[in-house]
Amino acid sequence: MDKSKNNNAIQKQEKTGTSNDRLFFTLPNFLTVETKDVPPLTAWQKMKVVTRGAFDPIMIPWYGLQAGISQALNTESGYGQGAEGYGKRYATHFADGTIENYFGQAFLPIILRQDPRYFQMGKGGFKRRTGYAVSRIFITRSDSGHRQFNFSEIVGSGIASAISTYSYHPQADRTVSNTVSGWWTQIGWDTVTIFLKEFWPDINRKLTKKKQAAR
Repeated sequence: MDKSKNNNAIQKQEKTGTSNDRLFFTLPNFLTVETKDVPPLTAWQKMKVVTRGAFDPIMIPWYGLQAGISQALNTESGYGQGAEGYGKRYATHFADGTIENYFGQAFLPIILRQDPRYFQMGKGGFKRRTGYAVSRIFITRSDSGHRQFNFSEIVGSGIASAISTYSYHPQADRTVSNTVSGWWTQIGWDTVTIFLKEFWPDINRKLTKKKQAAR
């Protein structure tokens, strides 16, 4: 990404408070910004940007891939196999992801007045940026810009796990241990995602340079 394009992207972020970025050019990354000089998000904006990402067309094959992996590994065997089992797994992955997104990035941030965005550090060494990224699981900003414990992420993931486990997962899997396992698994995946959000601009620049050099 050249400097002019990057500057234009930052200017749009400063104006709208969100981005049009996509991880690896595909997965929605609309709540990641490269600058802290952005306006706070209103409740409506939080709901709107989460809805935009949750129902982005790319999520259709994304959840399809996850369902296929689950089918191959026969996780939650109560769903069975075949088309019916795949359909149930697909619906489960879609519901799990959507519920977690809304509770962690919209509902609780609105109630608690916390900022659901990830603010990239962008500069510094690998260890420092990695430490910063991982810490954002537990540390976030309030709408007024103050550091706070990230209740939206930690509590939101727990609520989403409890709802999904006890409402539509197979009866045999509706246990406290599975709820806790799903909770921490989601936090683990969110940690990996935040790490990618931090270093995606660097990866993007390298990919762009290789593409330009190949012309």
